[in-house]
Amino acid sequence: MATRIALTGGIASGKSAVADLLARHGAVIIDSDVLAREVVALGTPGLDAIAERFGPGVLAADGSLDRAALGRIVFADPEARTALEGITHPAIRERSEWLREHAPEGAIVIDVIPLLVEAGLAERYDTVIVVDADEDTQLRRLMARSGLTREEAELRIAAQASRRRRRTVADEVVVNDGDRAELEARVDALWQRLRAREA
Repeated sequence: MATRIALTGGIASGKSAVADLLARHGAVIIDSDVLAREVVALGTPGLDAIAERFGPGVLAADGSLDRAALGRIVFADPEARTALEGITHPAIRERSEWLREHAPEGAIVIDVIPLLVEAGLAERYDTVIVVDADEDTQLRRLMARSGLTREEAELRIAAQASRRRRRTVADEVVVNDGDRAELEARVDALWQRLRAREA
């Protein structure tokens, strides 16, 4: 049976960049953030459940999910976040397993799971890759890409597991606080190690 591999990291640590580089090497990437958007798309049972739980204020004018409105609720209220996860996580897991079963024979399949540690899923994997960046780097990236205030960005980082807690479950750590060339070199080396384990 193929090794089960997970990729995780804090918000704005660069998980997507690492996943994209691994995909270029030939990995099959199952990204739970992408799946999370799919399972709450317009017309899905997931979106209906969110609207029922959180009210019409989390819907945009066209009936789709207003992510900013929902984010303001769940990042300020742990109980609300837990309720949201109870809606989305089962649907994400189901879709993830389907994609895994339909991956090409012999492929290295990597699950990208931002909340791996928070959801207590690390033990399900043979190899856990943690993408790590210092908090100042995370804050700078998050504020730049999302237009959040420093306080809002700090709340989102604080809502996740600490860097130290993520590192305790890591079999591999990819430090992403430098430039693109450094990251590419680190991912190249990681890929060689992953291939060697599968050989």
